[in-house]
Amino acid sequence: MARVAPSRNGLVTLSIPLTQSKVAVYAAFALNGLLFASWVSRLPDVRSALELSNGQLGLLLFAASVGSIGALPFSGRLVERFGAAAVVRGGAVSVVAGLVVAALGATTIGWAPLCGLGLLLEGGGMSVWDVAMNVEGAEVERRLGRTIMPRFHASWSIGSIAGSAIGIPMAALGVPVLVHMVVACVPAYLGVLWAGRRFLPVATHADPTPAGERRASAWAEPRTLLIGVMVLAYAAVEGSANDWLSLGIVDGYHQPHWVGVSGFALFVVCMTLGRLVGPLALDRFGRAPVLWTCAAAALAGILTTVYGGHLAVAGAGILVWGLGASLGFPVGMSAAADEPRRAAARVGVVSTIGYGAFLIGPPLLGTVGDHVGTLRALLVIAALMVPAALSVFAARPPAPQRG
Repeated sequence: MARVAPSRNGLVTLSIPLTQSKVAVYAAFALNGLLFASWVSRLPDVRSALELSNGQLGLLLFAASVGSIGALPFSGRLVERFGAAAVVRGGAVSVVAGLVVAALGATTIGWAPLCGLGLLLEGGGMSVWDVAMNVEGAEVERRLGRTIMPRFHASWSIGSIAGSAIGIPMAALGVPVLVHMVVACVPAYLGVLWAGRRFLPVATHADPTPAGERRASAWAEPRTLLIGVMVLAYAAVEGSANDWLSLGIVDGYHQPHWVGVSGFALFVVCMTLGRLVGPLALDRFGRAPVLWTCAAAALAGILTTVYGGHLAVAGAGILVWGLGASLGFPVGMSAAADEPRRAAARVGVVSTIGYGAFLIGPPLLGTVGDHVGTLRALLVIAALMVPAALSVFAARPPAPQRG
């Protein structure tokens, strides 16, 4: 049972075993990834049921992006007011409701606007859930005294792999999309409820802002904005592989579709591996040297993938690219939450900037790809490793304040 426990710096909490909280955060990340992949795995069925072109499907999916970006600026405030556990639960309700409505609109009723409304709910729920679990993960990491955030993000990847693996037989057997979403959402939501009860209790921190003085917005903090730039660059490096890598292999190397999918699978495996082992390097060498190495690896990997000239060389490039893309995003979340008093607000700002890559990236690369080819369009992402490397300084832990 939890009990009241005083601590330093004006912090009052209820004592909950840290191991339980760590497992709960792993579960929150994995379940988020599972639900995301469950929907993505049925997109071909959604396109067929609504008789959409690729462009129309892209417009429909844009509703999820609008919901996501629209909710992000408010996510930090919600976490500050209600706590991470409550916001994760609320986000999960929105995601579950959104997926069910989207499936209902796409297949059972066959009305695209209803599907879009569901995706709007799903996107907003994903955003607030994401920010809240990152804030909770950063607090668990801080109390453990060692780096673990990349492993939480690896858990998301593992959950998405599981969601895709379940979606393959569901699609092959012709299971209705609505039934699939209900089967995925009900146990996932129960898992979220279980995890939320094991999150660290809401903590009360002494506010150092003098009485009568208005606290500055996190949007006005140069360090927070620079971390956001870094996260945006790494999000683009990851997101471009999600959207375009398989197509780039198919178009650029004239390979069948399964080879392109295999290339993307290699990327996901390498990125997940990097997130599992990366904390060892971060604790030993520090954030800046490791992130500079990641930026160099991502740059080299993309260039090798594009200019390799042979599929085997491109495969080596994908391997290096995946490792290079693995740590920037989770370390950016940790850096934004270095100081617990402003963690939620800063993670919200960094997430809003970073997720802009998922909103802007697909249409940008699509337009460039129409002119230079799908594979060479990825060079735009390689160029982002320059601002990523320059903004790494901001991710270093702040110097302890003397008092």
